[in-house]
Amino acid sequence: MAQGLFRVGFTLAEIKNILARAKEQLLAGKTIMEWEEGDVRSRKEQAMPIKDVLAECQDALQYLDPATYGRVITRTVPDYSGGG
Repeated sequence: MAQGLFRVGFTLAEIKNILARAKEQLLAGKTIMEWEEGDVRSRKEQAMPIKDVLAECQDALQYLDPATYGRVITRTVPDYSGGG
């Protein structure tokens, strides 16, 4: 479950950029993220697993733009019907 780590201090554009990079790494099967800024290229291990990055991005996108990405559901609705 997402913890809301990207809700504060990140813009939609930044979150979309993080999401795009995480998806690239996931599709490439990498566990090390590569970052490139101009002529400087660096590699480092993920700060968090890619699945957690994806969940945090989804949470932040829903929080910042619920009209586009759906609202964050924060309540539990019990089902006492016994149907399973």
